[in-house]
Amino acid sequence: MDFGDLNYGHHPMVDYFNAMEPESYGMQPANKPDVNLGVQDIGMSVPMGISASNVAGIYSKIRMGAGKLEIQFPGYKIGNRNQQTPGVLGEDQRQALREMQLANEVRFTTHASFGIMGMMGRDERGNFSVPGAYQDMLELKRAIDFQADIGAGSVVVHSGEFERPMTDMHLDDETHNMNLARDASGRLLVRQAHTQEFDAKFDLLDSRTSQKMETVEKDRLVSYPDWLKSEKDYQGFDVENKPALIKKGDYIDYQNKKILNPYHETKGRVPKYDKETGRFSVKLKHFDYFKKEAEEYNDWLRNDKGREPNFYEKVYPEEMFLRATLETQEGHARGWALQYGLDSQTWIDSLNAIDKAIEFYKKLDESIPEEEKWKIMREDAVVSLRLGEAARLIPTKTKHPLKMLREARREAERSLEFARQASGAQEQQAVDTHETKINLITPIKRLEQHGMRMYAEAGMHAMQRTKDPNNPIVVTVENLFPERFGGHLEELKWIIKKSRKRMVEMLTEPKMQLGVSRMPTEMSEEKLNKAMTPGAKGMLQENPFYKNISKEEAEKIAERHIKVTLDTGHLNMWRKFWQDDPKLNREQNDATFKGWYLKQVESLAKENMVGNVHLADNFGYQDDHLSPGQGNAPIKETVAILKKYGYDRAFTVEPGADATTDLSDFHGLMKTWRFFGSPIYGMGGEGPQVPQRWTDVQYSYFGQNKPPYFVFGPYAPSNDWTLWSAVPME
Repeated sequence: MDFGDLNYGHHPMVDYFNAMEPESYGMQPANKPDVNLGVQDIGMSVPMGISASNVAGIYSKIRMGAGKLEIQFPGYKIGNRNQQTPGVLGEDQRQALREMQLANEVRFTTHASFGIMGMMGRDERGNFSVPGAYQDMLELKRAIDFQADIGAGSVVVHSGEFERPMTDMHLDDETHNMNLARDASGRLLVRQAHTQEFDAKFDLLDSRTSQKMETVEKDRLVSYPDWLKSEKDYQGFDVENKPALIKKGDYIDYQNKKILNPYHETKGRVPKYDKETGRFSVKLKHFDYFKKEAEEYNDWLRNDKGREPNFYEKVYPEEMFLRATLETQEGHARGWALQYGLDSQTWIDSLNAIDKAIEFYKKLDESIPEEEKWKIMREDAVVSLRLGEAARLIPTKTKHPLKMLREARREAERSLEFARQASGAQEQQAVDTHETKINLITPIKRLEQHGMRMYAEAGMHAMQRTKDPNNPIVVTVENLFPERFGGHLEELKWIIKKSRKRMVEMLTEPKMQLGVSRMPTEMSEEKLNKAMTPGAKGMLQENPFYKNISKEEAEKIAERHIKVTLDTGHLNMWRKFWQDDPKLNREQNDATFKGWYLKQVESLAKENMVGNVHLADNFGYQDDHLSPGQGNAPIKETVAILKKYGYDRAFTVEPGADATTDLSDFHGLMKTWRFFGSPIYGMGGEGPQVPQRWTDVQYSYFGQNKPPYFVFGPYAPSNDWTLWSAVPME
C-alpha cells in the first residue's frame, strides 16, 4: 500500500470520505466483516475511579453513544476515589442509574472487585484460607446486590485460583480425564520455560489449614525404600496366617507372607533387607516413579473399596512425591518410639516386684529387734558394680534392704519416665506426621471442597436477588491469566460444572456439610475424626439454602445463575507460551494456535455456558486491552462461533490502551464499532489544516470535542419560533 495515497493521515480510523457506501472508497466486499454487530450490540467497560469518577462520568459514556456499559469496581473492601467499590455508590446514585437506563434505553452489567482472584482465599504471602475465601465471596455478594439494585444482568468475577505448571495441566476426577498440556499425538502445546517439562513445581496445601505446605520440584530426587515384593507365584499365607495365593509383584514380609494393606502405617510393606551388609535397601527416586506409585495406590484403593475412589481419596503424583519425605519422618519417629519403649514393661514389672519386696521387708523390719537388724543388712551392690575389682580393696559397705529397695524404685521410676516421655513423644510425632501426610492435598482439591461452595453460594445469592427469572442476575466467572487455574477454558468449564453441582446440592439436600446448626453436633471421637476427613459427608447440619424442588429444576436454576465471562484478550495470552511445531512455517503455526483457540471457544459455547463476553485484543504477550482488530486475537471468528450457538448477551469492550495512546477510552469503543462493520460512518479531512465538515464530527462516530449545534431545556426558544428555513430547533 502507498501510504501517500491516504489523505486522512490525521484521522487513521476513518475509512470513508463523504459517502455512505464503503465499497466506493477502498473497502471491497471481500474485506467486509464476517460478523455484523451493531452499535446497540457492543458496550464498553467503565472502571469506577479510573474511567469515571461518579454517575455523571457514567452518563458521559451514554451521551457519547454507548448503549451497554459494564460498571467495574477496582477497589476491595474499603473503596477510595481512585479505586471505588459498590459500597461508595449509595441509594441516590443507584436510583440515578436506574432512571438513566430507562430514559436512555441502555443496559448495565457489573464487574466485582479486581482484587478477587478466584475463590481460594489467597493472601499476599501465597497462602490460602477459608476466611479469606469467604471475604472474597462477600465482595462478590455486594457486587450482586449492586447489580440487583440497578437491574438484571451479569456480575463478572475473576477466576485465577492458583498457579500450576502448564506442562502438567490435568483434569482427573470422577468426570474428567484430560491432559490439557498436550494434543492427541502427545506433543506438548504450551510451557512457561524451556526446562519446565523437567523442573515443574507443584504447590501442596494442608487441607486442615489451607496453608501452603511445600513446593514439590519435579527434578528433585527423593530417597525411598526399595520395597520387598514376591518374585514368583506361589501358594502361601497372608500376614493373618490365612491361606493366600501370592502372585509375582505382590508385597510380602520377611517371612514371605502376603501383606494385605501395603499402605498401613505399621503393618504395611517393608523394604528389602541385605543380610550381608545388614542394611535395608533405599534408592533415589524421580518424580516419574511417583506417577506409577500414585497409579498403584489408586488401583489398590479401587480393589479395597470395591468402587472408584472419590476426588479426595485419590492420590496424585505430587502428593505421593511429598508423602515419601513424610513417610521417612514418620518411620523414623515410630522406630525411636519402639526403641525408647523397648524396656518399658520390664520397668513396670520391676516396680511391682520392688513394691512387694518393700512391703515384705517393712513387716520383717518391724518384727526384728533393733540389735538383730544387722542380720538383714545387705552389701551395696551398686558400689561394688561400679568399682569393679577395686571394690575388693575397699571395706564393704552395707545398707538396709528397705533403703536399697527405695533407691532401686526411684531408679526404675526414672527409667520408666524416660521411656514414657521419649517413646510417647516419638509416637505422637509419628501420628502427627501421618495426619499431615493424609491431609496433604493439591490445590484443586481445596478448590473443589471450599471454593466451589463460595461460587455456589454466590449463585444462590444471585437467585435470591433476581426479580424476573427470565431476566436473571448471573454470576459469570472470567477466564483470567494462562499461568493460573481457570485460565484454560476447560478448567473454567470444570469450575462452572462443579459450582453448579454444589448449588444443586444446596437447593435439594435438607442437610449438608458446613451448614447452619441449631445445636452443637454430638458424636463420638471416632465418628468426629471420620467426619473431619477431607471429602467425608460428616458434620451434616441443617441446610439454610434448602428448597423442596426436584434435581432437574435445581439444575436449570444453577445453569441460569452461574455462567462464564469469556475474555478474548486473556485467551490470546496463551500465544506467548505456545510451542511451535518445527516442521511447520510461521503461518501454519499461527493457524494451529488459532485453531486451538477457537476450538476452546466452541467447546464453551456449545454447552451454553457463556453469560458475558469481554472483547479485548493484544499481541499475545500481555493483557494490554487493545481494541478488537488492533492485535492478533481471532475476535471476529470468536464472535461468529458464539452467535452460531445462540449467544445474545453482552459484548463489552475493555479499551484500556486507548485511554493512554489514543484520544480517550471511548475511541476504543468506536474502533470496535468500525471493526464489526457499524453502518454509521464518520468523515475525514483532506489534511491537517483543512477545515472539517458534517458539523465537525471529531474522529468519526459520536465522540465530539465541540459543543453541539442545538440547545435544550430552558435555553431553547418556544416551538412557535423557527429558522428562516422553517426547520424547528431541537
